[in-house]
Amino acid sequence: MSGPTRSRAGTTEQGSRRDRSRPPAPEPLPHPVVDNHCHLDIADGRGPDDWLDVDAALAAATAVGVPRIVQIGCDLPGARWAVETAASYDAIVAGVALHPNEAPLLAAEGRLEEALEEIERLAGAHDGVRAVGETGLDFFRTGPEGVDAQRESFARHIDIAKRLDKTLVIHDRDAHDAVLEVLDAEGAPDRWVMHCFSGDAAFARACLDRGAHLSFAGTVTFKNAADLREALVVAPQDRVLVETDAPYLTPMPYRGRPNASYLVPLTVRAMAEVRGDDLGELCAAVDASTERAFGGPWGTPSEA
Repeated sequence: MSGPTRSRAGTTEQGSRRDRSRPPAPEPLPHPVVDNHCHLDIADGRGPDDWLDVDAALAAATAVGVPRIVQIGCDLPGARWAVETAASYDAIVAGVALHPNEAPLLAAEGRLEEALEEIERLAGAHDGVRAVGETGLDFFRTGPEGVDAQRESFARHIDIAKRLDKTLVIHDRDAHDAVLEVLDAEGAPDRWVMHCFSGDAAFARACLDRGAHLSFAGTVTFKNAADLREALVVAPQDRVLVETDAPYLTPMPYRGRPNASYLVPLTVRAMAEVRGDDLGELCAAVDASTERAFGGPWGTPSEA
């Protein structure tokens, strides 16, 4: 079935001189896992938008053992697209939110309240919308002048997640302590995920103590990510998730090239090696944990 497509042209992390070709498919996993954070709607701005074809993206991912995806919309157009796509594909569920860097922009235009109201409507659109996120705090791209708007938006998203019984997906960049401060003040929902976990072992324990699932991306394979690997080791197997954040954060050895859900096996294999886990056992645990984190099964979990 053909679904909706959307492109944000030019949203790349790397310079034009880098290799932007698609990496080859890795060896399939012994048990299926879920890519719990993907942006299928974002094109990398180089070459044909073949990976905006949802059918092709799902087929490539399923072939290597990643048959299900959580599609994250982090602005209003992206949230609408995620809701539409989740309605069209049994293998995809959606998360909807205003990214923390969107909140100050909307506040400056006097549109933050209106946008939050639409996010709440989208979050309740149908059962395939499982999450409110990615929301949170980002002190890397937004300066002090945007902090109040980010905090307001984050608190409102927490409230929406709790009232609608959705999973909260948190973006945290250079804001560890502040994220926990807002969560403690508002009260965390029953299910919440630290997207692209970026802290050390101590921060991992602080999140786990509050009930979090920790989601690891391709960054865990980077040479300079020793603290992140220590955090991965301290997390119980039933609280560990995996994601791409595609088209960003491509795992080694293809860092800098376009990411997609079919590359999840590279990250999972690295995670198993770091933890000393049997690969099949870790895959099964991640798959089950993702279902719990996002409110139960969807699609065909055994399809791989």
